Amino acid sequence: MFDIVSFIPRAVVQSIPLLYGSIGETITEKSGNLNLGIPGVMYVGGICGVIGSFFYEQSCGGNVNGFLALAIPILCCLIGSLLMGLIYCLLTVNLRANQNVTGLALTTFGVGFGNFFGGSLIRLSNADVPSIALSATSSYFSHHLPFADSCGWFGKIFLSYGFLVYLAFIIAFVSAYIIRRTRVGLQLRAVGESPATADAAGINITRYKYVATCVGCMIAGLGGLYYVMDYACGIWSNDAFGDRGWLAIALVIFTIWRPNVSVFASILFGGLYILYLFIPTGMNLSLKELYKMLPYIVTIIVLIITSMRNKRENQPPESLGIAYFREDR
Repeated sequence: MFDIVSFIPRAVVQSIPLLYGSIGETITEKSGNLNLGIPGVMYVGGICGVIGSFFYEQSCGGNVNGFLALAIPILCCLIGSLLMGLIYCLLTVNLRANQNVTGLALTTFGVGFGNFFGGSLIRLSNADVPSIALSATSSYFSHHLPFADSCGWFGKIFLSYGFLVYLAFIIAFVSAYIIRRTRVGLQLRAVGESPATADAAGINITRYKYVATCVGCMIAGLGGLYYVMDYACGIWSNDAFGDRGWLAIALVIFTIWRPNVSVFASILFGGLYILYLFIPTGMNLSLKELYKMLPYIVTIIVLIITSMRNKRENQPPESLGIAYFREDR
């Protein structure tokens, strides 16, 4: 039988990297910047958190302080992701480089950066396997509410997650409120729709693009940190992220650029990602491989349906991916 109580929590933990990535990319795209470097940003966020955690564990000799075990990896993750956002903005906003090429270059750079430093840490740790285990700090990230186990199915479905899961939900709903209901969100959307008009109204285009892109990168970086510290239980392996960064970008289109909708859409994609584990296929391996294709098939269908939408509110920001030349205003 299909065990829904076991399926939902696993779908949720699968969805969180997608949710962080899609929120970050949505905020970025609202400013008119198309950042295809989100997979690389998530990779850099993850490895920077691992670097901070690794050296902290090495320095304290196993006597880990709970606050520092959380604060150091998070701070390193945010700094690394912020630097990626600044690099992107410098190239696309100031130097007006092609946004598609810049984003793809950042993805390649981020993956190489993570693999290089991940491999270096593996050699430093003298591990017998090509991975790093940071169990001491990871336990603080995956720690759930103490009374969750006594609440039966309700506790397992709603209360059995680390704090980064709940933080992702909070960021999603707060981001949606800011974008749709505040003056800052209105000006951000104006910059993404028509930077020339926004500039004429006195809005600082460069500032909004920088802030939105850097904040978006830091949020996406938390998705990489969550994957390593919570989902993977503190184990870093090179090239372990898979295609989650690209699915996060596709999720932005699926949710029509609405972070609150990303909460439910990411859980749907997370469920599709692991559905093959819950559907009995026996010894038929080809059928299991077909089930593994479901997230990508759904992504293609969603992109086709989205491209057929004619409503203005369902379209991407009008200046998305286009460099702004003030001289042309």
